[in-house]
Amino acid sequence: MPPLLIPAMFVVGAISQYVGASLGVGLFEQLSPTAVAWLRGAGAGLILLIALRPRRADWSAARLRTAALFGTVTLLMNIAFYQAIAHIDLGTAVAIEFLGPIAVAVAGSRCALDLAAAAAALIGVVCVAGVNVGGVAGADGALGVACALVAAAMWAGYIVLGKRVADAGGGIEGLGVGLAAGAAILAVPALGFGVAVRPEAFGHWEVWVLGLGLGLLSSVVPYVLDQVVLARIGRARFALLLALLPVTATAVGAVMLGQRPGLLEAVGIALVVIAIAVTSRETTNTDPGS
Repeated sequence: MPPLLIPAMFVVGAISQYVGASLGVGLFEQLSPTAVAWLRGAGAGLILLIALRPRRADWSAARLRTAALFGTVTLLMNIAFYQAIAHIDLGTAVAIEFLGPIAVAVAGSRCALDLAAAAAALIGVVCVAGVNVGGVAGADGALGVACALVAAAMWAGYIVLGKRVADAGGGIEGLGVGLAAGAAILAVPALGFGVAVRPEAFGHWEVWVLGLGLGLLSSVVPYVLDQVVLARIGRARFALLLALLPVTATAVGAVMLGQRPGLLEAVGIALVVIAIAVTSRETTNTDPGS
């Protein structure tokens, strides 16, 4: 594979993912962020199952459990992320989410440079989250930050489990089965309250069509590309390439949502990107998945 093709795939996936997320914000007036995130995952799983038609004979119980766990963690990551962007800017939420990939990249490391990079990332997160010495983030902003931190933990799980699914072979098929299983597992907790309070919102066919479109843009395209990349590189190199995402998210948020970062937020995003690049480069040779 040409050296520049993998970074190009990340950029394409990032643009698709965050354009989809920006469109998803438009559904928040009709549905809760949790319901929108569920529609995204369920739509993606349905599209992949129809396109790939996995054979039941190819799926052992162990493989199905791994895929289901991967899909559930992925949907929980999306739910937490959508809850975050309902309260804070897209670029801010993505920057905070990067604590997950950073944790994966530095896991088990005692290297001074890794620890310094982690400290720089934390400072960057504080900058982009808008938490200054006065602590005037506000209750709404604090909730958004908390949801983004949950999404970060789920993102770490997504990388670890996604690598396992990719290494098992048939990663894209595993993605489809996993998302469908995760959507089934989380259907009641994700949709139950919304259906009880606003059942009419789920009666419009446009909502379900938008859910499929959201699943295609925000999940099918980027996650399929993730599986292609994860099958060829290790977790550390993957985290390095993830450094392309906060810049893309900020650009998409500025163009589509008018969320232009200030100087402090821009510095914070730069610190997060640098931290990921440093930790990933330092761990590339020691990552067993490399």
